[in-house]
Amino acid sequence: MNHIITISRQFGSGGAEIGELLAKKLGVKYYDKELLKRAAEDSGMCHEIFENHDEKPTNSFLYNLVMDTYTFGYGSSPYVEMPISHKVFLAQFDAIKNIAKEGPCVIVGRCADYALEEMDNVVNVFICGCMESRIERVSKKYSLSEDKARDMIIKKDKQRANYHNYYSSKKWGHAGSYHVCIDSSMLGIEGTVDFLQNFLDKYIETKA
Repeated sequence: MNHIITISRQFGSGGAEIGELLAKKLGVKYYDKELLKRAAEDSGMCHEIFENHDEKPTNSFLYNLVMDTYTFGYGSSPYVEMPISHKVFLAQFDAIKNIAKEGPCVIVGRCADYALEEMDNVVNVFICGCMESRIERVSKKYSLSEDKARDMIIKKDKQRANYHNYYSSKKWGHAGSYHVCIDSSMLGIEGTVDFLQNFLDKYIETKA
């Protein structure tokens, strides 16, 4: 397989776990938080900056001005006049493109579907889930009450949607933005991975 799989996901849907298991089954590299480390290394910027901005659009002028003092790269690059939030996005954008050139892999989040939209060997996936199953997963993972888990889900989904819609020309979570959308609460984590693997096998057959 020489395809790149991008996974966008609702918070608590198990998208990251699904992506990691899918990558293992396909025998390809997996990038989630690893992408932040790669972007920091390639750009020369502080890794903590990427952690703080991860899938969060920050438009505050004052915040960008203050945080700009913590960037240790891009001093002479075309990014120099940009606010820090834009620098972080573009550094990730470049890292995603470079990773995709290195071979097949699974990339979770960070507008990877948009960054790679001009490549013809990319399959874009969206993972969703019913609120009840997402609350159960988030509540267990973070030791939260159901109410706090629900609030966290709503906040994280809004952050991800705002980030994706702000930086890309696609709409986060809209079926037309992806090749396949699947509700992980229907098949479970492993069932969803199996479904996606079968989908990819059939899809690649049509391109052979």
